Amino acid sequence: MDTKIDTAKSKQHVARSRFAYSMGAFGHDVFYALLSTYFIMYVTGHLFNSSDKSFNNHMVLWVTSIIAVLRIVELLVDPLIGNAIDRTNTRWGKFKPWVVGGGIISAIILAILFTPMGGLSLSNPYLYLLVFAVLYIIMDIFYSFNDVAFWSMIPALSFDSHERDKIATFARVGSTVGGNIVGFVIMPMVLFFSANQNGGTGDDRGWFIFAAIAAAVAAITAIGVGLGTHEEKSLLRENKEQTKLKDVYKILVKNDQLFAIALSYLFYTTGITLVNSMELYYFTYILGDSKAFSILGGLNTVIGVISVLTFPLFTGKISRRKLFYGSVSLLFLGLLIFAFAGKSLILVLIGAELFFIPQPLVFLVVLMTITDSVEYGQLKLGHRDESLTLSVRPLLDKFAGAVSGWIIGPTTIIAGMTAGATAATVTAAGAAKFKLVMFLAPAILIIISVLIFAKKVKLDEKMHAKIVAELEKTWSDHLEDADSDKPNTSSSTPTPQPGVTNITSPVAGSLVDLKDVNDETFASGNMGKGFAITPSDGKVIAPFSGTVRATFSTRHAIGIESDNGIMLLIHVGIDTVKLRGTGFISYFDKDQHFDKGQELMEFWDPAIKKAGLDDTVMVTVTNSKDFDIKLLKDAGDKVTTTDVVMEVTKK
Repeated sequence: MDTKIDTAKSKQHVARSRFAYSMGAFGHDVFYALLSTYFIMYVTGHLFNSSDKSFNNHMVLWVTSIIAVLRIVELLVDPLIGNAIDRTNTRWGKFKPWVVGGGIISAIILAILFTPMGGLSLSNPYLYLLVFAVLYIIMDIFYSFNDVAFWSMIPALSFDSHERDKIATFARVGSTVGGNIVGFVIMPMVLFFSANQNGGTGDDRGWFIFAAIAAAVAAITAIGVGLGTHEEKSLLRENKEQTKLKDVYKILVKNDQLFAIALSYLFYTTGITLVNSMELYYFTYILGDSKAFSILGGLNTVIGVISVLTFPLFTGKISRRKLFYGSVSLLFLGLLIFAFAGKSLILVLIGAELFFIPQPLVFLVVLMTITDSVEYGQLKLGHRDESLTLSVRPLLDKFAGAVSGWIIGPTTIIAGMTAGATAATVTAAGAAKFKLVMFLAPAILIIISVLIFAKKVKLDEKMHAKIVAELEKTWSDHLEDADSDKPNTSSSTPTPQPGVTNITSPVAGSLVDLKDVNDETFASGNMGKGFAITPSDGKVIAPFSGTVRATFSTRHAIGIESDNGIMLLIHVGIDTVKLRGTGFISYFDKDQHFDKGQELMEFWDPAIKKAGLDDTVMVTVTNSKDFDIKLLKDAGDKVTTTDVVMEVTKK
């Protein structure tokens, strides 16, 4: 009975944690959408509304410039934020204090920024600019604390990789809904709370009340994360190296494929961010129907969730390059329709939606390519820079957001879309100038992105598979050297210790002679001596106590080192790198120490066979030259994960 009660409590705990974290992601992206997309609309259209148009425009330029500069400066602060979080040690955990504290403080300040601060913006504008700059940077820093801590929590919520995947999926759905639902509700709510409709743009009161509600949602859901989740303590999470901009720069220079995809993405994300940030302006000042923006927000919310849930279908059937070119083509079609839609709501919605649909797919291509460039850099440079490599994309998104915000300020002034403007007051010339920036400038940026991708990005699935295969052969010579940028040599490999080690089968099944497997690299002995197994079970169990030394983004193999220096490669299936992780679950982190009998991996055998691939598991001692190796069982024997299959003795 007690066991049943404990199991029920455990399930309730997991469900509560998933719900709290997904709601936290929802509130997190409600805040981000309000800050990154709609705050600039308030600044340009409502913050400065005096009778002096020249003064209004001058102040809009100042504020938008301050925002852009501070957001770029904040990129330099991010590494310090990471270090501060990493050094945090409280009774509530490492991340939750920053998620809760950062969420509350940034929410309160953002709501204040949606006000003229008691009329200070007009009565003493330069003092206002000073106060604004101080409040904005404080808000942005605390938001970054919340942001970094929130997305860093996933490994701390569970050591089960499968559970981590579920948490991340729920969170991604929550963030997708949160980020898009703001567009669905913003104008109806702003206009509902406004005393003056102002031609569909609303007034100060309406914008503040909506901002206060959105900020409250962000703060409450951040508190929910603090109350509803539990951080698991482990030495594995201690002393993680933090991203430094100089290190990112060095990796970009040395890893040419990372540099190529980063440069391509920089132009792309700046272009789409500019369009996305100007859509509400189009609905308000050109279409003259700000409430209709809710239709687009609703469509984006539904389609965004569907896109998140159907990502794996595309990765398994369409090559990365085809997916990229096809997505950009659809995006361009949407941009073209949108550009010539004029005041037709139907055409505007069709164009805007066709522009939005491919964005998650392009993001997927970029993310996959950046992830694969980890292995590319590992093979080229001799060490693995996973955290540095993956930190590149968020930095580019932040930079693009700062640049696009900087552009929008002058554009609204030139187009006549600042305070007091309505669709009726915007001239045809003003609208034309606005469209040039909204459609032509992003089109040029995206074309440049495609040209860079076509000419410079060579890292595709086939190339990555070859890289992984090469790393598998030489992984023991490419152990990460955290203190050096030079490739490791064999001298970095630990010296094997004397003694005899009994190695159990990591997988249950039937033994196969290694020379009979359908992979010449393993059959020839180039990967070292060992054995193979036709699996009857999908669980991979540690055959000895040791440390995880080599990991692969495709999760089909693992390189482990025993406590006495035996380097063992466990490779599930032949050519399974092609599955790109589908059907594989990892239960370890790199450099994690494990005990004999601990589950390291799990694979779904039907997924391998459905893909027409061989599911044979190969197990080899990659530093065989240092040992005498004796097989204790014959080919055809049935084994379990407790049966000793091989005896390894130091020469």
